[in-house]
Amino acid sequence: MAAGLTGAPRATLAVETAVAPLKDAPEPFGPLASTLLHGAVFDVYETADGWCRGQAQADGYIGYVPEATLGPVPNGASHVVTVPMTHAYGVATIKAEPMGMMFLNTPVQVDGEEGAFARLSSGLFIERTHLAPLGEVAEDFVAVAEMFRHAPYLWGGNTVQGVDCSGLVQTAMLRAGHRVLRDADMQEATIGAAVDADGPLQRGDLVFWRGHVGIMTDPDTILHATEHTLRVVEEDFSAMRARLAKAGLDVTSIKRP
Repeated sequence: MAAGLTGAPRATLAVETAVAPLKDAPEPFGPLASTLLHGAVFDVYETADGWCRGQAQADGYIGYVPEATLGPVPNGASHVVTVPMTHAYGVATIKAEPMGMMFLNTPVQVDGEEGAFARLSSGLFIERTHLAPLGEVAEDFVAVAEMFRHAPYLWGGNTVQGVDCSGLVQTAMLRAGHRVLRDADMQEATIGAAVDADGPLQRGDLVFWRGHVGIMTDPDTILHATEHTLRVVEEDFSAMRARLAKAGLDVTSIKRP
């Protein structure tokens, strides 16, 4: 995360694209730090050369966002996207060419219904079963994470188009009503209570290594977005732990949310 900010923001804007990059430096081809979904509110402190430097209100993450991806803050939201990705149509039919897409946890304002579709305040249409009212959360954050099986790995990503280890945790837990910080070290320091790394594990335990985190789906299996395969995979926890130990990386903690 980029260095801290001081003073009051010059403006408060929101992401207008389906997803916007958040970077540590204003470099078009530089690495991602994180990503912001459509509707995410961003406090802007500086604007220069097409980049806005500021802070995401949702998790406090600081960085640079392309100015072209930001616009006025919407008046409000009534629903949230509950599937990894959904298409947005200009007319209420699946036979139309999609106008765009929206990702899990994207807030939207529903103004009405037309057949199987919800009509958004923007005039676009989304399948009604892909939405839930704000405040209606998933019961099991692990089940949310499991929807990302085989999604490609992307450093700084938090959508099914590309996600990293801590992005998967943050995204899944948000859908279950838990706002957590973005990076693995932040999550390790702030989520849950520590359990014995060699004791019996259970579904939902978070396992941390230096710079990495995974989610236990059962006592023996871990789900994680990994650079090892460049995708989200499930694997035997003991085998994974042994592989990382050979690389000099052992478990630093296990947290139970």
